[in-house]
Amino acid sequence: MDLLLLIKAAIMGIVEGLTEFLPISSTGHLILTGSLLGMTDDKSKVFDVAIQTGAIFAVILVYWQRLRDTAAGLGSDVRARRFVLNVAIGFLPAVVLGLLFGKAIKAHLFTPVIVASSFIAGGFVILWAERRPASAVRVQDVDAMGPLDALKVGLVQCLAMIPGTSRSGATIIGGMLLGLSRQAATDFSFFLAIPTLIGAGLYSLYKERALLSMADLPLFAVGLVFSFLSAWICVRWLLRYIASHSFVPFAWYRIAFGIVVLATALTGVVTWKD
Repeated sequence: MDLLLLIKAAIMGIVEGLTEFLPISSTGHLILTGSLLGMTDDKSKVFDVAIQTGAIFAVILVYWQRLRDTAAGLGSDVRARRFVLNVAIGFLPAVVLGLLFGKAIKAHLFTPVIVASSFIAGGFVILWAERRPASAVRVQDVDAMGPLDALKVGLVQCLAMIPGTSRSGATIIGGMLLGLSRQAATDFSFFLAIPTLIGAGLYSLYKERALLSMADLPLFAVGLVFSFLSAWICVRWLLRYIASHSFVPFAWYRIAFGIVVLATALTGVVTWKD
């Protein structure tokens, strides 16, 4: 395995881990980084999806106590069963709509204009969400969520099928606009990411298995490890950050980055392929 290729895999893993759980779209950042590194073929697209699993392991580690207690309490704890039900309900819309429209979205929406527009529009939505009055918050923590709250957040998560939207951005900011506190929306976004991203990664690997061989194992392993490490740092930082800060800086970052995405595509710096 080429050492330079492994270094590129590490860089992509770091980018994935740092951007997956922030409301700034990992897809847009991976497209830009992958183009600059020359990783734009079909195998690289599978790699981009697969390394999300490394980032998810970071969430599992950070929330391990909560996940373990939930698993232990499924037989007797009403709160644990409601929590699992809510995650399942929130996960279902992405499965259904992903299977129905995933191929069409990849064929028609992965364009610089769409990605840049999603970045910029998402930035303004964050600014709007952060201006809501305190009285708009009706759900303070994940355990206070009902099935309808979970379904609404799950439907909002489907907006992330539009490249550049950000799965975390859609679920966190969408959850806030639906009445969840910043903490509750962030926590549920992380929990919802576990089945969503693991499912997407396994499905992508299975679907494109003909492109892969055992020789690719070191490449994917390096990407997974660096994705895990950077995501673990990022998730721990974000949970401390939201305790006393808003998402406004991310809104302005999205707007600026959207302009960069469009400019780099129009000038030929980034190569966009179907």
